[in-house]
Amino acid sequence: MTSDESEPLLPGEELVEQGLADLIPHRVTDCPLLVLIAAPRLERLGVEIPERDFPRPYEHQLCDRLAERLGHGAHSHYNSLLRRIASYARALEGEQTRAELAAWRT
Repeated sequence: MTSDESEPLLPGEELVEQGLADLIPHRVTDCPLLVLIAAPRLERLGVEIPERDFPRPYEHQLCDRLAERLGHGAHSHYNSLLRRIASYARALEGEQTRAELAAWRT
C-alpha cells in the first residue's frame, strides 16, 4: 500500500496495514477488529480481508477492549477509530476514481 514505510499514503492506512497483519496469525487486537468492522466496504474497494469467525459482533469486541483500557474515554476513541477507517476508505475510493478517469482519458 505504501512506498515509504515511515509515511502512509492514505489517512488511516497504518490501521488497515496493522489490522491485516494481525489477522493473518489471528491476533485479536484493536486494528483487526476495526478492519473487520469495515470489511464490507474495504472488500468492495479490492482490499482482501481474511475470513475470521469471532463469537460476537466485531463492534462489541472492539468496544469491550477499549472500555477495559480507557474506561469512560472508550466511546470517544471508538468513534475516532471509525472516522479514521472511513477516511481511509474515502481516500482509497478517490484514488481509484482518479485512476479510472485517467485510464478513460487515454
